[in-house]
Amino acid sequence: MAAPMLQWARAGRCWLLGPCPCRMRVLFAEPGPGWVRGQSSAAAQEPRPGAQEWAAVVGLEIHVQISSNSKLFSGSQVTFLAPPNSLVSFFDASLPGTLPVLNRRCVEAAVMTGLALNCTVNKKSLFDRKHYFYADLPAGYQITQQRLPIAVNGSLTYSLGVGVQWSPSTTKTVRIKQIQLEQDSGKSLHDDTRSQTLIDLNRAGVGLMEVVMEPDMSCGDEAATAIKELQLILRALGTSQANMAEGQLRVDANVSVHHPGEPLGVRTEVKNLNSIRFLAKAIDYEIQRQIEELENGGTILNETRAFDEKLGCTVSMRDKEGKQDYRFMPEPNLPPLILYDTESLPVAADPRQVVNIDQIRESLPELPSVTRGRLVEQYGILPEHSFALLNENGLLEFFQNVMKETRAEPKKVIGWILSTFLGYLKQRNLAVNESPISPSSLAELLSLLDGKVISQPAAQQVFEELWQNQGKSAGQIVQEKKLELLQKQEELEEICQAVLDRHPQEVMAVKKGNQKVVNKLIGLARRATEGRADPAKIKQILEKQLQ
Repeated sequence: MAAPMLQWARAGRCWLLGPCPCRMRVLFAEPGPGWVRGQSSAAAQEPRPGAQEWAAVVGLEIHVQISSNSKLFSGSQVTFLAPPNSLVSFFDASLPGTLPVLNRRCVEAAVMTGLALNCTVNKKSLFDRKHYFYADLPAGYQITQQRLPIAVNGSLTYSLGVGVQWSPSTTKTVRIKQIQLEQDSGKSLHDDTRSQTLIDLNRAGVGLMEVVMEPDMSCGDEAATAIKELQLILRALGTSQANMAEGQLRVDANVSVHHPGEPLGVRTEVKNLNSIRFLAKAIDYEIQRQIEELENGGTILNETRAFDEKLGCTVSMRDKEGKQDYRFMPEPNLPPLILYDTESLPVAADPRQVVNIDQIRESLPELPSVTRGRLVEQYGILPEHSFALLNENGLLEFFQNVMKETRAEPKKVIGWILSTFLGYLKQRNLAVNESPISPSSLAELLSLLDGKVISQPAAQQVFEELWQNQGKSAGQIVQEKKLELLQKQEELEEICQAVLDRHPQEVMAVKKGNQKVVNKLIGLARRATEGRADPAKIKQILEKQLQ
């Protein structure tokens, strides 16, 4: 399937966009079936005169921290920001004679994630040792699943948006090669002042799922959108909180460029990207860097790079290790991991000692794509609004709680939540669960507005008061501030008549046929009521009095 195209138009420095909203001088062509490490072509390395088209190929490796009370092979607790080296067992420290004990919760989380990502779950998987020598890896090797992982051959579907007002326009699918269980390493803390590095082993041995995506993407926006969708799925499943700021989801991006129709170029790996925004920036920068390097007659090195967030560029870290450098070998202290389905489950098996794939499949919750479709159908909201509700952690639950307690239409509720409510949160850098306004308070406010008890400007004023004064309800604020709409017909007629009496010239202009002046009279009447009158009712009364 051909991927979307993007060409650089030099005049006026503009980009001609296809479905992919990436902005760089690249023609996105169909990705190849995979990379061969170090592969390149002479044509790709030597710039062609006047050539303006390139194909970018992007693959991702995602390390997801599993939500579990204990580590993958030990009973040590998993707690963020615990004192250094306070959560380290003998096994985590790799003391002689200690043996791994597999965490059932981590296995179930990997199976659940694999099923949600349309993978085939292997009933038999194996553990391997991957050798490398870092100070924060006490054993000198990592236990992983290189030969036979727990899940393979899946897919992730995501929607790309276009336009200033984001709306889903194109659906794409990235293939998932495999999901494997493995240990996390410790953390090196660099003290530049004292010129020393300290080791914290709290993270050593924490359970990870490595999700390996095939090189089916073409730019930073695609990769960022795919990771955002993966985050939503993991949170819906409860298999990971996927908080990138806390290191619970880290991404390595593999990037290469080549001329369309020619062999794939040499790839580079950008390591440990810990935010979606930086992921997109790093990939787009690396694509453009490789293009410029090749067009200037240079070559692309097969290397590992890091993204400098302050400078907005990638920098070289080290040559890329080949697979043979890791000296993979079977893990001798762990037998094969055997899973069952309903048909293969032994009759006398203890449910506490086996993992049933079919049982986990039946327990899968509603996934984000299904939730979005349900929201559109149930509430009649726009598809882009369903994306916005899910993309902000906790916002969907807030919206649904408001809907349970208000008479207002869903479209009005969604407008208030996505514009006013979410705007206040963003300005103050607050999460949804940190909002001083509860769903009940907003529901009461919207019911007052829907019942025409207050006007739109008054509702905005009440919202501001609710934000500042958490102890008061919307109804109390309306009464204290006297913000109710004037409902008595006689009182409104007297106010409108007084406005007409004070502005005879405007009255004469209307009678001569200048209907635009009516809007001015409406504004004057509303000002006289201090905004406490329904504009439609004011207009009706004025038109009757002007006849």
